Amino acid sequence: MPYVEILAPPLGEEARRKVTAAVTEGLCEAFSVGPGTVTLYFLDIAPGAYAHAGAVGAEAGPQRILVKVHAYRRGVEARRAAAAALTAPLAALYGTVPKTLAVYFLDRARDEVAHGGHLASDVDPD
Repeated sequence: MPYVEILAPPLGEEARRKVTAAVTEGLCEAFSVGPGTVTLYFLDIAPGAYAHAGAVGAEAGPQRILVKVHAYRRGVEARRAAAAALTAPLAALYGTVPKTLAVYFLDRARDEVAHGGHLASDVDPD
């Protein structure tokens, strides 16, 4: 953990590799974790499957991008660093401006997460 969901327009494989590198490096630095803990899910949102301010598709303006970071609770400084580390590179890679990109932190306590059928709070944290 962290697990990251990126709801955004579809990207080609090379661009996805660049996004993966940027997100992994940014979260490893901000959260002091290793790359083996970071997982990304690309949830492609086609233009016609997006609406904003009552308009659909191209009429809605530039598609907003939502990045959900599921992780164990961290302090405000770590979340601030993660938001900064993710926003500019992702906006550039998706060809948009930072204003259209939102990062939501969905923090969890270790007793609210299970891996392999065991609560994270019940397992050695190594």
